[in-house]
Amino acid sequence: MFEVEPVEKKRSRGRPAAVDKTFRAFDPRQVLLLPPSLDDWLPEDHLARFVADLVDEVLDLSPVLADYTEKRGYPPYDPRLMLRLLIYGYITGVRSSRAIERKCTDDVAFRFLAADHAPDFRSISRFRRRHLDALADLFTQSLHLAQKLGMVKMGRVALDGTKLAANASKHKAMSYGRLVDKEERVEAEIAALEAKAHVLLADAEATDTAEDQTFGPDGKDVDLPAELDRREKRLAKLQAARAQIEAEAADKARRHAEEKERRRQERGGTSDEQAVTDAGDQAAAKARPKPKAQANFTDPDSRIMKNSDGAYIQAYNAQAVVDEKHQVITAADVTTNPSDALNYTTMLDQSARNTGRHPKQALVDAGYCSEANLNAARDRQLVCGTDTFMATGRLAHDEQVPPAPRGRIPANATLKERMARKLRTKPGKAAYSRRKAIVEPVFGQIMTCQNGRHLLLRGEDGARGEWRLLAACHNLRKIFRHAGTAGLAAMVG
Repeated sequence: MFEVEPVEKKRSRGRPAAVDKTFRAFDPRQVLLLPPSLDDWLPEDHLARFVADLVDEVLDLSPVLADYTEKRGYPPYDPRLMLRLLIYGYITGVRSSRAIERKCTDDVAFRFLAADHAPDFRSISRFRRRHLDALADLFTQSLHLAQKLGMVKMGRVALDGTKLAANASKHKAMSYGRLVDKEERVEAEIAALEAKAHVLLADAEATDTAEDQTFGPDGKDVDLPAELDRREKRLAKLQAARAQIEAEAADKARRHAEEKERRRQERGGTSDEQAVTDAGDQAAAKARPKPKAQANFTDPDSRIMKNSDGAYIQAYNAQAVVDEKHQVITAADVTTNPSDALNYTTMLDQSARNTGRHPKQALVDAGYCSEANLNAARDRQLVCGTDTFMATGRLAHDEQVPPAPRGRIPANATLKERMARKLRTKPGKAAYSRRKAIVEPVFGQIMTCQNGRHLLLRGEDGARGEWRLLAACHNLRKIFRHAGTAGLAAMVG
């Protein structure tokens, strides 16, 4: 009916092929004729398959499932799905709940693990917080799994600590001296506002008009009750921070006095626990915090610590014992004390409980050297058979350990002198030289591969749970590289 202009065939943009080449069919608009299979999305040896089999077939999920006691309510996500996502996320360095939510849409491995579900970040975050203890318990499960695969020998272990940045800014901390000054100023402001409020209330009682002007629905330029409320809440925070610093100072003085009294009694050949307690109580009563002692308002449990780069950060002190054979972590914990010296006995004891046996050798750096730890190392060798190699002083980067002096050890040599002499012998130097090669790569892998330099959860319990989850995922990565999915399936079968 109408004359239509012929339409030229659209040419594909880009440079034409040099020859008349036939390409594979490519049609982005092609609709799938059959539903896709999730099992075809990943290669057989992919880490995500290992995590899926681990959660479905190996791990004990009863601590998580036992927390679901209420039948009413909207059905939650399957715990297996959430565990898959969290474990794979912590292994690959995707730890943020929002990042995991995005990955469930953008990343094939996460979509495979979630069976094409996409939990929102609030559900992921609430699940992690709710089941933090059970997630931390995955550490011991991963360790026992590594033991079954013969990856833990407990011949030689290394103990070390690293500073993990807390989820709080150091600029939100306040020193004790400034706290006292600020508390006095806020109290003065509250007293002035209360006096002003009393005057206004007295005037308001004279007439209803004045009362409406003062406390009417439209309010006033300065809302005194709200101002008082804000300052009283601020004062409560300042007082809580001050009480925390004072309690820590008293506790530190108590421990120091009790240890000093015990050493005095040992030298005199006596034992009186009541005298030890009394000495601790007296020291605690007299203790006064240092003016520069600080408390953080965002995460009160965290502390200002000096990291390996020499910078001061708001942090926790993360401890780990690592087995030499496959760099499997056998003990993991978090403390709020910047010093490593208090963790020598507790960490080696935890490692023995987790594995069921004591190591033959323990390598620790100079940060653990103290008179108490040297005595504990001597006793541990007699009771448990663990030979400790403890550095007595820090060496420069290129400094070499001097050779041991010839001849017998002097009878009056101190424990520190004996340990220093022990490290100068050929066996001592050979053993201690392995310390960095055992434990430092583990921290490096957690910081880089697992993005574990910063903690996401606040509070000492949250930090401990997250650090143990990071340690568990480190062990699972080692197991995957050692045995793979096939080895895991064979062990389960």
